Amino acid sequence: MKNKYYILILILFFQVFSIAAQIGRIGKVNRPDGDTMTNGRQLNDTIGSKFNKERTVELAAKTHYTDYKIISYKGDSTVVDTTLSYKKYLIFNHLRKHNFELLSLHNLGQTYNRLGYDFNKLKLLPQTGIREKHYDFIDKEAVNYYHVPTPTSVLFYKTGLNQGQILNSMLTTNITPELNISIGYKGLRSIGYYRNALASRQNLRLTTSFKSKNKAYQLKAHYVSHNNLNEENGGLTPISIENYTLNNPDYIDRARMETNFSDAKSLLKTKRYYLQNSYNIWQNRDTVSLKKSYFKVGHEFVYSKKKYYYNQLNDVVAAFQTEIADSTVHKTLENTVYAAVKSPYILGKLGAKISHTSYNYGYNAILFIDSQTIPQHLKGNTVTASADWKTDLKHMGLETAAGVVLQGYFKGNYLTGTASYTKDSLFTAKATIMAQSASPDFNFLLYQSTYMDYNWFSELENEYTRYLGFSLASEKLLDAEVSITQKDFYTYFDENSKPAQASGINYLKVKAHKAFSYKKFTLDNTVQYQKVATGGEYLRVPEFLSESGLYYTDYLFEGNPLLLQTGVSVKYFSKYKANEFNPILNEFILQNTMEIGNYPIINVFVNGQIRRTRLYLKAENVSSIWQHNHFVTPTHVYRDLVVRFGVVWNFFL
Repeated sequence: MKNKYYILILILFFQVFSIAAQIGRIGKVNRPDGDTMTNGRQLNDTIGSKFNKERTVELAAKTHYTDYKIISYKGDSTVVDTTLSYKKYLIFNHLRKHNFELLSLHNLGQTYNRLGYDFNKLKLLPQTGIREKHYDFIDKEAVNYYHVPTPTSVLFYKTGLNQGQILNSMLTTNITPELNISIGYKGLRSIGYYRNALASRQNLRLTTSFKSKNKAYQLKAHYVSHNNLNEENGGLTPISIENYTLNNPDYIDRARMETNFSDAKSLLKTKRYYLQNSYNIWQNRDTVSLKKSYFKVGHEFVYSKKKYYYNQLNDVVAAFQTEIADSTVHKTLENTVYAAVKSPYILGKLGAKISHTSYNYGYNAILFIDSQTIPQHLKGNTVTASADWKTDLKHMGLETAAGVVLQGYFKGNYLTGTASYTKDSLFTAKATIMAQSASPDFNFLLYQSTYMDYNWFSELENEYTRYLGFSLASEKLLDAEVSITQKDFYTYFDENSKPAQASGINYLKVKAHKAFSYKKFTLDNTVQYQKVATGGEYLRVPEFLSESGLYYTDYLFEGNPLLLQTGVSVKYFSKYKANEFNPILNEFILQNTMEIGNYPIINVFVNGQIRRTRLYLKAENVSSIWQHNHFVTPTHVYRDLVVRFGVVWNFFL
């Protein structure tokens, strides 16, 4: 409770401070949505200016919507977007991402089963694992920074299941044109309709960025924390599954169904401190082409700590007669020095960096089980080096990167290259090739638990990945992607929840997207075909996956104050032997007893926009009224029909 009051006080202080920072700025300000503001006050803040008395104040400064910038980890910038679109509808969820290849367990804040895979993410060192707790984890590359002429905020709200809601807010302001600060907080709490399925999320984000007036010195810093709690029910019992599939009227109240666990919880707590600064030793801007050249050096510091807990009070194994109280800690300290040069003499940008990483993953004690010794931790230091080069030559773009572990217990390397061709605004074609060798995640290598079957220390081979991908992006034609992935020593958890490796995987994925419009109607289609030619018994995916939306868009009422978008969306995937969720590991494991799929998920939605406010009303899984086979895993089912409401609201003071 104290934490909630602390967050509220902090946000209130930040808002007051932001407004105060703008006092004295006299000027006419045009917001990204086209409204006019004065001294942080909106001139016309009701629907239709003719119903409002106008006040005009002449100011010294004037801004445009392109001045409200969101800056990524790599320094790329986009503008704050307050428009309503079908794409915005697809990402209106607590992940704020399109979950085309994901299938959620019934409650918000629970994990997702996979309907497709991407194996093109670069890495040199093993990650923590416990992957099903990391879907809404914000890593350092996902943190955004801002540059705004006036205080800016966004509020995201969506109702939960049974009881609860999601609230995600962000406030940012520039103290000076060179210095920006922001604060973001996401809270989720949803009880769900089945027993012991509560989900709770807290995520705090603090950022600051600074750029000197001559643009030579730059600094970025952030603090990010997560507190992800889930009650784990282990899925439905066989009797409950039978009552679900038969639609037994005595169990319409889903809380009456028995679950495998009645008092189990998992918790992931993380925090990260990040600091990056760089200095341009030399910089120049061509007065004709306006292209910038520079030579800069920089330093990046990252400290991260993750702690995973699994507790079970009543559902203990009889042989133990004690509670299950497992915990895992993973700490990393990383220091990186880098240099980058951008010049027409090297036809683009060339960068190189070297990193020292200290890691400590482990538990509280050494275990001796039978003849095996389970060590307390995996601890050590590694030195890695990497380089990248990027250039644009008229219609062509080239990009390549390489990395290698120079010193340390873990070995790894990668090499990747991308070539792209853009034909005016007609299309962009891209080809990517990647080869990578990296260790499996830490929880495959070492795990300890009060459960005797969940203790191991494994010597596993590096995973070798070869990836080839092609993509085409065109509004007039279609968006299409084709990828072929080969993996040696693909690492997974088998039917007994033990780490195992497959000798080889060959995975083909073909995806296409196209929208057709006629007058005020639009049909939006995405289809995906997948085939695991080798290793299909280890890598499980549906052969066919699709998502379609048919919707109507138009302005309502005189003066166009309301933009309405209403329609239906349908998601479908073919049958396959989906993996089972193991709440102890918070990983998915293989199963060979049941196929799921071959059912539609039909949603009916009504979306609206009033100036900078987007409203969302959605009836989810309408098909559950007549169909009762919506399994996500063999023991977990998707949610029944539920109507939910949400809003996204931007403020520009």
